[in-house]
Amino acid sequence: MTDDDTYSTADFFHAIGRQIKVLRERAGFSQKELASRVGYSEEQISSIEIGRRTPQPDLLEVLDELLDAGGLLKTVIPDVVKAKERPRVRHPDWFKDYAELEAKAVELCEFSTLAIPGQMQTEAYARAVFTNRRPILDEETVEMRVQARLARQEMFSKWPPVLLSVVLWEPVLRQPIGGREVQREQLQRLLELGSLRSVEIQVLPSSCEAHAGMNGPFTLLTVQGRSQMAYFEVQHLNRLITNTEEVRVVAAKYGSLRAEALTRRESAGLIKRLLGEL
Repeated sequence: MTDDDTYSTADFFHAIGRQIKVLRERAGFSQKELASRVGYSEEQISSIEIGRRTPQPDLLEVLDELLDAGGLLKTVIPDVVKAKERPRVRHPDWFKDYAELEAKAVELCEFSTLAIPGQMQTEAYARAVFTNRRPILDEETVEMRVQARLARQEMFSKWPPVLLSVVLWEPVLRQPIGGREVQREQLQRLLELGSLRSVEIQVLPSSCEAHAGMNGPFTLLTVQGRSQMAYFEVQHLNRLITNTEEVRVVAAKYGSLRAEALTRRESAGLIKRLLGEL
């Protein structure tokens, strides 16, 4: 497997996924049952089995014992670690620089008014977003974009974890992107992420008459050893801001938005109520 052979890397993870599926079925577990045993979601197990999500070394350790694999899964851990370092997925050129910074971030603050932030999206939600993109993307590109988006979620499993603060405009939660079932799964995913100690999710109510984010969504990003940066993105146009004064203004806006938003507990309650309505 060469460093630029992304197809072979993808094949490698597909093969591991198929092995896990065979072992799971032999042990008599459904995806849902296995997920509950290892602390993953059913969607995550499904994604691993079809090769779209990279299996973490610690998960392979647990699965080897749980599924009585006899060391089969443990033996591939060194190869998995090496393969994860290779460029398995590709971001659009205009997004690459930010993606590299995000992967190194120690803290992220996001204000979202259009969709669930990419690193928090379920696979089905992400696919619905890219499938409905205009101009239309071909199937291969859609899959590449979905994989790239899912790869960003490794921030939730690394240590120390990224400190993530998100303020979501309420209509984002109510929009059934991909349909009601996709919406339901996405809301459940938000509750799951919101229970993590490193993640704070707040909802800005649609009843809010005015707020500091009227100019649109943005991200504040901090990388170890560097000053905080701000990032804006709209219609495939993006801008990374490093000027200290400009970043200070954006940070002040975010502080105001958090003050206007529901508390973390109130936000979780709202998401649960929306789930109950579906």
